[in-house]
Amino acid sequence: MTFDLALHAAPHAAFAPAGFVIDDESPDDVFAREKLLDASFGPARFLKTCEKLRAGRLPARGLALAAYDGARLVATLRLWPIQAGPGRAALLLGPLAVASDYRSLGLGAAMIETGLDRARARNHRAVLLVGDEPYYRRFGFERALTEDLVMPGWVEEARFLGKELAPGALRGAEGRVGAAGARAPLGNEGPLALRAAA
Repeated sequence: MTFDLALHAAPHAAFAPAGFVIDDESPDDVFAREKLLDASFGPARFLKTCEKLRAGRLPARGLALAAYDGARLVATLRLWPIQAGPGRAALLLGPLAVASDYRSLGLGAAMIETGLDRARARNHRAVLLVGDEPYYRRFGFERALTEDLVMPGWVEEARFLGKELAPGALRGAEGRVGAAGARAPLGNEGPLALRAAA
């Protein structure tokens, strides 16, 4: 499914230049995606606690997104299957990265809205993330929903946020957040893994 931001109704995309398209990530995007993530987060991104939940796994089916300006990949967002405590399926949002020369255009917000809309359409019930609460609050993320959950490593508690896509999905959620979902072939996320996640 393709979304032309010039036509998409998301209010956050109102200032996005015409011609931006949000689509499924392609196996051909691997190099450009990794380069964008390196530029946005540096090599320390592999040391983050959230990486423990992503390492060796495939993103959730239909929830590996890329934004393009013509042929150029200018933003990436992936959501990952996790367990929000024992027996409670959820998604982990991130990483989200936007090319430096495309920031402040509403593209990041449009990526988040598209990802959440797709997750809801696929009957996912809840999403967790580690990020800036003042930014993610406008999408409905809040700290109160994760207060009894524990990540598999250190994170700033104020940045550990949750959102219910279905009412009550995180009510009573407690315990350790764990990795879930399909494992990437050969323990990597190369083109074959991307095809499997499509």
